[in-house]
Amino acid sequence: MENLSGVALILFMLAIVFVFKTVNVVPQQHAWVVERLGKYHATLGPGLNIVIPFIDRIAYKHILKEIPLDVPPQVCITRDNTQLQVDGILYFQITDAMRASYGSSNYIAAITQLAQTTLRSVIGKMELDKTFEERDHINTTIVNAIDESAANWGVKVLRYEIKDLTPPKEILHAMQAQITAEREKRALIAASEGRKQEQINIATGEREASIAKSEGEMQASINRAQGQAAAILAIAEASAEAIRKTASAIREPGGSDAVNLKVAEQYVAAFANMAKTNNSIIIPANLSDMSGMIASAMQVIKSQGGVPGISEKK
Repeated sequence: MENLSGVALILFMLAIVFVFKTVNVVPQQHAWVVERLGKYHATLGPGLNIVIPFIDRIAYKHILKEIPLDVPPQVCITRDNTQLQVDGILYFQITDAMRASYGSSNYIAAITQLAQTTLRSVIGKMELDKTFEERDHINTTIVNAIDESAANWGVKVLRYEIKDLTPPKEILHAMQAQITAEREKRALIAASEGRKQEQINIATGEREASIAKSEGEMQASINRAQGQAAAILAIAEASAEAIRKTASAIREPGGSDAVNLKVAEQYVAAFANMAKTNNSIIIPANLSDMSGMIASAMQVIKSQGGVPGISEKK
């Protein structure tokens, strides 16, 4: 009985081992490669999978998630013979578990070495200043070069990022001095441009002020001339109106007598002014000739046409 119970215990334990070997649960985003009698048989996906114990063997287990791979720093020589230490990181993902198992003995080492050699090749074609400006170009070139070869290893290279570009200390000092000189140059250029613009603004302001002043003076002269012309025209029109009214008055009954009286008054006033000016009293030789002088003055007025409508009364 004891022998039977021992055998039963052994069989029970073998059954448990058989079950554990038969049933395999693959986690999500994982892939297991199964070999049957030393030869590739199948790739187990996520979930419950059945294999034959002692005949099938899980040879490789792969993670299908995106994996970051730190590429060791290395010294590259640029086109202008400058040493440059480059440090980067590579992101890849396994797309074919079978090829990742049998395509390369160590696909991680292969990807790392390929990334380093490609990086040295790309940096060697560029000058030092361009390496800082063309990071995106470097990253894209490395990804394209690695991805073409990594396809045989069941690996998809997603992207490559340069973490750091470190030139020698002497180059860093020279670059810093160059940057400082460029900034000082831009500052001087900006200051000179400011002074230039200031002078232009001053000259433009003075020119516009001179133009405005000359235009103001011209407009003032025009206004004065127009005012004088208007005044002369008003005086002329007033004089013409006065002459017309005088002529109209003369044509009225008794108008000629009024004119004769006015001329006589002016004649007497003129003699009075002459007497005052010369400090002596001038008396006409024949005061009876007054009417003749008035007649002569009226005759002159008629001959000049100054007062129309005047006619001698007979």
